[in-house]
Amino acid sequence: MFKKILIANRGEIACRVIKSARKMGIKTVAVYSDADRNALHVKMADEAVHIGPPPANQSYIVIDKIMEAIRQTGAEAVHPGYGFLSENMNFAAALEAAGVVFVGPPSPAIEAMGDKITSKKLAMEAGVSTVPGYMGLIADADEAVKISGQIGYPVMIKASAGGGGKGMRIAWNDQEAREGFESSKNEAANSFGDDRIFIEKFVTQPRHIEIQVLADKHGNCVYLHERECSIQRRNQKVIEEAPSPFLDAATRKAMGEQACALAKAVGYTSAGTVEFIVDGNRNFYFLEMNTRLQVEHPVTELITGVDLVEQMIRVANGEPLPFKQEDLKINGWAMESRLYAEDPYRNFLPSIGRLTRYRPPVEGATPRGGIVRNDTGVFEGGEISMFYDPMIAKLCTWGETRDKAIEEMRLALDTFEVEGIGHNLPFVGAVMDHPRFVSGNITTAFIAEEYPEGFQGAVLDEATLRKVAASAAAMNRVAEIRRTRISGTMDNHTRRVGDDWVVAVQGQAFAVRIVADAQGSTVVFEDGAKLRVESDWTPGQPLARLGVNGEPVVIKTAKIPMGFRMRLRGADLKVFVRTPRAHQLAGLMLEKLPPDTSKYLLCPMPGLVVKIAVEEGQEVQEGQALATVEAMKMENILKAERRGVVKAIKASPGASLRVDDVIMEFE
Repeated sequence: MFKKILIANRGEIACRVIKSARKMGIKTVAVYSDADRNALHVKMADEAVHIGPPPANQSYIVIDKIMEAIRQTGAEAVHPGYGFLSENMNFAAALEAAGVVFVGPPSPAIEAMGDKITSKKLAMEAGVSTVPGYMGLIADADEAVKISGQIGYPVMIKASAGGGGKGMRIAWNDQEAREGFESSKNEAANSFGDDRIFIEKFVTQPRHIEIQVLADKHGNCVYLHERECSIQRRNQKVIEEAPSPFLDAATRKAMGEQACALAKAVGYTSAGTVEFIVDGNRNFYFLEMNTRLQVEHPVTELITGVDLVEQMIRVANGEPLPFKQEDLKINGWAMESRLYAEDPYRNFLPSIGRLTRYRPPVEGATPRGGIVRNDTGVFEGGEISMFYDPMIAKLCTWGETRDKAIEEMRLALDTFEVEGIGHNLPFVGAVMDHPRFVSGNITTAFIAEEYPEGFQGAVLDEATLRKVAASAAAMNRVAEIRRTRISGTMDNHTRRVGDDWVVAVQGQAFAVRIVADAQGSTVVFEDGAKLRVESDWTPGQPLARLGVNGEPVVIKTAKIPMGFRMRLRGADLKVFVRTPRAHQLAGLMLEKLPPDTSKYLLCPMPGLVVKIAVEEGQEVQEGQALATVEAMKMENILKAERRGVVKAIKASPGASLRVDDVIMEFE
């Protein structure tokens, strides 16, 4: 077995590989850019080598710098993780030439299947059903528009060397095809050093289901069942699960066998993933093969018990697979929520900054018989950089059934504390409660269809709202008792906290009476309903763990005047707990309105101005492109919300802007 492995990656996947290598007794080498000098993967590894400036095209995807790090440390093998050089044939070939083992497939397999254009041609030649498209190289935007029209809108514009949702756009007309081609080409060049683009028909209402395969160097290949990855935003997976709630045993077997046949046809070894589009009748179409470890591999590990990273290392070392297809059963259900540094209240635009608080839920077995796992590459006090993918962590849960796995995820998300940056925890929390998701009736259009106006926070149902109201009333009683004890008055031993309160939350007011005892409080509503609240919460604690009628409830909480800010199940609530008289008077208070910013184009996220598409004095139409801002390897085109005239341009290409900096002003 190898004595030392270099991980040619960063963030959570580098940390994930280090964990398996450490378990196997293998020493690890990390590489890092200037931006990652204090990163978690650098701290975890046995050795670390600096490889250059923050941009990936000056550090993490420069083959010569990785090769030099290998020479310096004497690493015998390299695990590429995903992204960066993981599907770069030239990198694999360079390792082979240097006598260093690549923990992945052989370079001919990467060449054959890692390139999306080549892989689709091979699949078609092998008789595999594929989505209609144009597989040739596309010279410019004019040709992209012409081809898109021939295929028929909508079309998917994709980077040939892409992955992780980078370099992908959906176009519904000629203008979007032109803009999408340019943005995809730029993103592909910056992220992968390869700007080739292809176009295919975008299949509406599809499910994205992928098969995990594992092959050794002795002719053995198995599939570890499927993952459902249909909850996507901007072609980036957000929530994955295993198995799929849609497949039946026959379709699963057919997809698995086809995936293995494809892998064997190209001499594939190591872990890989064959992605399919599946329609409502369970017809499936080959999309592509990812010749690397997938981001969402933990859900497969949770339902099979197989450590995929360990098996990749063992296959690279020449060992045969220790199991056969019939040994790989599906045990329970697993969910994965990707935690991104993206602000859901600002249309999911990237957010950067310091993690002033980062407290994931405790990993391992839960009191309800489930499992919590959190793959992460950050720590409290660390910084989220604008130079890399915005993923912070992958929160995974396992349960005996899909419903139990979802409930474990709900509680784990409510327990996860992240402060200092915008993040998508509220959004994934809301999805876990969405009736359509709970039913399993999902497609890749789920987010666009269910959140067409973006995400503004979850609206809690009546039952959950009552739990919040009861919790707030009980917590307020604890806070009031604490306040009377530290008031400094001589008679505080005689002061008594009242029993009658009004809890105002989400536009409703609940009049309640509290009956307290040594173990907790019984909160009685006007209609006679009672909720028993028990907790050891004390004022000042940011996380309240409660039992409401015996069911666990976790609430992120902070004090506000006359109440609490409470966050749970995707909702961010101001909960006011007042005496009946104070509640009556509060209804007479005027609400402060936010300032009018309608005459300004504000930068929606920290980023770099790539392009200003208009001039001062120019009349613009609704939907017209105004500026392009790049952040976290993604180009974001900012468009006019209405017709107007540009009065002044306040930013120029190359400018680095903060959130809400003014880009231009309108008359």
